[in-house]
Amino acid sequence: MSDVRVLIVGTGGMANTHAESYAKISGVRVVAGVDTDPARLAAFNQKHDISLGFGSVMEALKWGEFDAVSNVTPDAIHHRTTLPMLAAGKHVLCEKPLAANATDAADMADAAVRAGVVNMVNLSYRDGPALVAAAKMVADGAIGEVRHFEASYLQSWLTQGAWGDWRTEDQWLWRLSKSHGSMGVLGDVGVHILDYATFVAGAQAASVSCRLTTFEKAEGGKIGNYQLDANDSMNMHLRLTNGAVGVIHASRFASGHLNDLSLRIFGTMGGLDVRFSQNKSLLRASLGSDVLEGRWIDVPVPPIETNYARFIAAVKAGVQVAPDFARGAELQRVLDLAVQSDAEGCRDLPV
Repeated sequence: MSDVRVLIVGTGGMANTHAESYAKISGVRVVAGVDTDPARLAAFNQKHDISLGFGSVMEALKWGEFDAVSNVTPDAIHHRTTLPMLAAGKHVLCEKPLAANATDAADMADAAVRAGVVNMVNLSYRDGPALVAAAKMVADGAIGEVRHFEASYLQSWLTQGAWGDWRTEDQWLWRLSKSHGSMGVLGDVGVHILDYATFVAGAQAASVSCRLTTFEKAEGGKIGNYQLDANDSMNMHLRLTNGAVGVIHASRFASGHLNDLSLRIFGTMGGLDVRFSQNKSLLRASLGSDVLEGRWIDVPVPPIETNYARFIAAVKAGVQVAPDFARGAELQRVLDLAVQSDAEGCRDLPV
C-alpha cells in the first residue's frame, strides 16, 4: 500500500514521541494534528512540520484523509475520542491505560473487533528486547513452573527536576489530579509494570489486593486549578491464573531512580532478572547448574522493533498486533479492582 497517513489526536508532551517515532519509519506520514488548544496545536504542528490541524475529532473525521490514528489524549478522553475513529474504520494506536475504567475499556475493545481494524495499546516497554526474550524463555519452560515474582516501576520526578518542574508544568500537574483524568501512579505507570510482569509470567491476574497512597505536595493539596488528589504510590499483591504469586509496586518518590522498571521472576528450575534502566534493556538468568551456586549471568538479547513500527507494519499487512485493546481492557479490569481493594481496606478481590 502507499504511505500510511497518521492523525495524532492530542498534541501534549507524549505526542512529540509519537511524531518523532513515525518520522523514523519508512512509508508513514503524519498528516494532521488534533487538539482543543489552538496554541498548543500550532506549536506542535510547527515543530514537526505538519500542515493541517483540527480543533476536534469530528472536524478531522469530516476531512477524513488519514488511515490511522495515534490517540495521545489524557486517560479519561480515550474512550470518547477513539470510538468515532473505530466507527469510521480507522486503525488506532491508543496511549495507556486504554480507558478511565474497565467498562469503557471493554467497550473500546468490542468496538475495535466489530470495526475489524488494527488496534493497539501503547504499552511502550513492550519495546524492550529483554522483556520479549524473557517472555519467550518462560513460555519455552526455561525456568520451569512459575512460582513467585517481584516487580517495580520507580520514578522520582516529584523529588527532583530532571524531567521539568512538576509544580508549574501542565504535562505533570494533570497526572496528579483525578478531575483532570488521571488514575495517578496506578494508571500512569502501574499499568506498565502490571503488563511487564504478567506478560513475562505468561498468565493473567486471578486476584488482586492493593494499597494506594497520596502524599501532601502543596498547601491545601492544590496548585492552580489542579487538585492534587491522585495516588503517588501503589503497592499491589497478585495471584496469577498459573498459580504464581507476587508483588508489584510503583512510586514517583523513588529518589535516585529516573525511570526504572525491574522484574525478578522465579520458577521450579531457575530465575530471570529483567530490567529497564538508564534507557537500557537488560536480562540476567540463573539456570541449570548456576542455580546450585546462586550464580547469575548476563543474557544477550537481539533488538526488536518499536511499537510504532509494529503498528504501521500491521496496518500495511492488515493483521492484528499485540498488545491489542483486549489486553488493555484486561489490564484495566485489574486497575479498577486495585482501586476498589484500596477503598475496602486492601481486601483481596477476584479478577
